[in-house]
Order: sequence, then structure tokens, then C-alpha cells
Amino acid sequence: MQFDIADIGLAEAGRRRISWADAEMPVLASIRERFAREKPLAGQVVGACMHITTETANLLRTLKAGGAEVYACASNPLSTQDDVAAALVKYDQIPVFAIRGEGDATYYSHIDAVLDAHPTITMDDGCDLVTRLHTQRPEQLVGMVGGTEETTTGVIRLRAMEASGALKYPIVAVNDADTKHMFDNRYGTGQSTLDGIIRATNVLIAGKVFVVAGYGYCGKGVASRARGMGAQVVVTEVDPIRALEAVMDGFRVEPMDEAAREGDIFVTVTGDRDVIAEQHFKIMKDGAILANSGHFDIEIDLKALAAMAGGERRREVKPLVEEFLVPQEGGDARIRVVAEGRLVNLGAAEGHPAAVMDMSFANQALAGEWVAKGAAELGAKVYDVPREIDDEVALLKLRSMGITIDQLTDAQREYLTSWQHGT
Repeated sequence: MQFDIADIGLAEAGRRRISWADAEMPVLASIRERFAREKPLAGQVVGACMHITTETANLLRTLKAGGAEVYACASNPLSTQDDVAAALVKYDQIPVFAIRGEGDATYYSHIDAVLDAHPTITMDDGCDLVTRLHTQRPEQLVGMVGGTEETTTGVIRLRAMEASGALKYPIVAVNDADTKHMFDNRYGTGQSTLDGIIRATNVLIAGKVFVVAGYGYCGKGVASRARGMGAQVVVTEVDPIRALEAVMDGFRVEPMDEAAREGDIFVTVTGDRDVIAEQHFKIMKDGAILANSGHFDIEIDLKALAAMAGGERRREVKPLVEEFLVPQEGGDARIRVVAEGRLVNLGAAEGHPAAVMDMSFANQALAGEWVAKGAAELGAKVYDVPREIDDEVALLKLRSMGITIDQLTDAQREYLTSWQHGT
């Protein structure tokens, strides 16, 4: 079995942590039990480009239990947990190509290693695997059954591919399932982003001016958690409806050109580039902390920041915290960037809690099964997660929490599906 990981000797530690996460993922565990009996993925080769974490490990184990041949690589150079990668290789016999801190060349060589296995189903986290397949290996598209996508950023890219006619096989937008984006993005990103910033900097959140760029589900989560820890939260937005929502939720809303002057901590969660740029660095407070929880490291213009500081005015002040001395009118300002501007919740912490990823990865597993079963009827487009899958995941999660809910009576169901009833 071919693989490329940091250290196979870390496997036992990784296995213990995977088991710990599994105890918090009862929905995925129940799906794994069924998959082991029914083998709905028999004959499929799954290529997964995802964050190699304890939670992802339990998804990969579930796919293998379902009969799939599974290959995995990292979807972000800083998100791999090396002990988890080792455990997957040693104990689960899943080929993994991922090393924490790998450079761009290694990152793409690992994606190529997964594509060398000729996957029939892709599971992507950011669309890099799908993009590589379409642009570098179009001859392999003929054998594709379908795929899934985990992130907002990836879905944006996939819809652009579909609109331009470039997408050549069906992909399910797992990110858009209610049980994914309402919980993973809001509660998972909200908690884990703050966790990453605190672990890396040990700053007190209370009393700080905390600027959140973007008020989608991720931004809502980050803003809510920061306020809960006593911060004065400012939201920046380009979408008028989301900006209005932030105001109605009790947050101040300002353009970044204004927020940059007063912020102590900044978090970008937009999915777009250059959200914090050169003009903002020129007016930031001395000691401002910058972090990103969007998928790619383009939301903070790090090239401009480095150019402003110059090579000798840039240093690591703590592990995962780099300081840039930026010239301003009143003198130099120290601007501090956490986790290289990459996903701070994975670069400086452990990512989302397992209890949240339980729902996201349950959607991934069930969407993979849905694609495999319905491939003959599916066209080359982006599909929403079927409502019955979303509902099943929610019900399984409620059941695991010991919660039951009401059921519609026949009369109620008839009333909701008819139009003849008047006032």
C-alpha cells in the first residue's frame, strides 16, 4: 500500500483520538453499522480531499465499511493531524497522502496520488480535487459516478463550473444541507475559530473590539461566540440583507475601511479574496490580530502585508503567530497574523467539535450512497442534498440526544397539502 505521511510511529496516539471522536459521533456510527451490513458502496473507489482530522477519519472508516476502496489527501496544508494520518494507514489500511505543513508542490502531488487511484466518487473540501481532475486529467472523467462537496467555497466554485459548462459529473452540495451549514458552519466554526485564536495568542476576548468580515452562517457563529465572551463585535458585509440581519441581531455594521481603525481582533469568513488589504494595514492599531476562517488563505492580502513590512521586519513571535512591522504615519504598527492566514480553527486548534461534524459527515456518507445508487439518472450538475437525507440526519441526531418530537396527524398532513380549506 502506497502512502505519504509524517510518521507511522504516531499511529497509536491517533487511534486513541479517533476513538474519542467516534464516541461523540453516534449518527455516523449508526450509519457505519448499516453500511457494514449492506455494502452500498461496493465497487466504488472514493477519493477524498479533506481535512485529515479525527472526525474525517471516522467518515473514511464508514465509507470503507460500506464497501468502498478509499484514498485520502489533505484539503489544506495546515489541517492534517499527523497521528490521525498514521492511524488510518496502520490500523484501517486506508492510503493517506497528507503531512502537516506540507508545501504547495507536495500538496498537489498528494492530490495527484489520490487521482492515480482512479476514483469513481470524489469527496472534496474546497474543490481542489475536482478542479485538478477537470483541468489536469480530463481523460479520467469518463469513469466518474459522482461526488460531494463539504464547503461554501467549494460549492461556489462548483456552481461556477456548472454555469460555464465545465462540470462533467454530478456533485452533491453537502455544505448546503440544513444539518450541515446551520450547525457545522454556525456552531462548529463559531466555537473552533475562537478556540484557535485563544490557543495561539492567549489573548483575553472580553473588552476587545472584534471585527467579523462576513455574516453568513460562519460569520454568525463567530460573531455570536465573540459577543458571548464579552467582545464588542463589529460586522463588515457587502450583502445588504446580511448586513441588515447583523444590525437586527444587535451588532454594529461598518465598512472595513472604518472597522480597520478600531479593531483589536479580525476574523475573515467570506470566501472571497483581499477582504483585508493594504489600505487597511496602514490604519490598523498597533498589536492588531488577524485570523482567517474562510477555506483559502486569500482573504487577508498577506503578500501586500509582507511587502509593506519587508523581510527583516517580519518574525515569529509565538508558535503559529507571525508579527509584521508596518510603517504608518505615527510610526510602526505591529500586525499579528495567526496560522499563516489559513483556517485558524484547524491551523491553531483541532477544528470543529466531533458532535457537530457528526451531522456533516453523516450527510457526506448518505450523499455518497445516494450518488452511487442514482448515478444513471443524474446529470452533470450540482445537486442539493435530498430533503429525506437531511431529515434523517436530524432525526438520528435527536434520537442520539434522547429527544423525541411530535408527528403530524393524518388530518394535519392533509390540511398542509390541500388548498380547499378557507378561513
